[in-house]
Amino acid sequence: MKERIITSDFTELDVEIEKNLRPQGLDEYIGQQKVKKQMSIFIKAAQKRNESLDHVLLYGPPGLGKTTLANIIAKEMGVGIKTTSGPAIEKAGDLAAILSSLKEGDILFIDEIHRLQRSVEEVLYPAMEDYALDIIIGKGPGAQSIRLELPTFTLIGATTRVGLLTSPLRDRFGVIQRLELYNPEDLATIIRRSSGIIGIEMDDEGAVELAVRSRGTPRIANRLLKRVRDYCEIEGRGIIDLQTTREALDLFEVDAVGLDEIDRIMLKTIAEKFDGGPVGIDTLAAAIGEEKNTIEEVYEPYLIQLGFLSKTPRGRMITGRGYKHLGLETLMNNVLDLQQLKINFYDNEEEIDE
Repeated sequence: MKERIITSDFTELDVEIEKNLRPQGLDEYIGQQKVKKQMSIFIKAAQKRNESLDHVLLYGPPGLGKTTLANIIAKEMGVGIKTTSGPAIEKAGDLAAILSSLKEGDILFIDEIHRLQRSVEEVLYPAMEDYALDIIIGKGPGAQSIRLELPTFTLIGATTRVGLLTSPLRDRFGVIQRLELYNPEDLATIIRRSSGIIGIEMDDEGAVELAVRSRGTPRIANRLLKRVRDYCEIEGRGIIDLQTTREALDLFEVDAVGLDEIDRIMLKTIAEKFDGGPVGIDTLAAAIGEEKNTIEEVYEPYLIQLGFLSKTPRGRMITGRGYKHLGLETLMNNVLDLQQLKINFYDNEEEIDE
């Protein structure tokens, strides 16, 4: 899969961007108003009682600020934070070493917590509930279990796939927060803040245009902003305005709703080669030269959110909105009639088989 400028996954390009642009406090954190309000109350209540914050689970699509929010919580609580990820903790001993190094009130942040090994996850249970580690010394009949006391700490877990968490782990979080995709207004505010930090002038119209094409994701918005800044410095007029933003994003093949070249190829393939669908995932993958998992996990979700693509038991189908976005209205009516004939035909076949 070629590198996509509009991917919400963390890339090498984002290392320097996010380091400089991340907000440092809840007052600077833009959007997610419900989450901010609730977390502010939980933090103040814990501080008033001089207690550690309850364990927190943050979930939602990538690029919405889960890591940023975890660091902000640590700063608001006035405690240290240790950061790791589920795939990085390979053995129970690795987790035990991290937990035993925590100080009173510290925060342990585990990104991609749904990817923890089962043996590692089981070590977390007593640590989260009783602030203790159960360690087995020796093997066979002579093995002994020793319980080591831990300082009180807060575990903050982040995941993009909350459904993959086991129930015992999920139930041990006292606070569960879902981060939503951002609306264009909040994204435009984030973009204007970021443009000031990186030192480029930007007007409101340019910020809104960039926000609309950023798929509701701050990570994508900040990445596009830096690309547009580069275009502006070479081809623009010294300020990122509406015209400059459109010219730059058109050059980078990011269209008016945030689709890139591969998104449009996928939709056109279904519309033109398969009469709008339904087409099976294996056939579609072969037709566009992509892996099946890549289509399901990377390309499809946003197209379905926009209402351009639908999943049926018989395969993928392009919708009327998808046709209109591609400018293929002339094909739409005939193809939609053909789709209905296909569905009726298959339904009749199933009735005959029964």
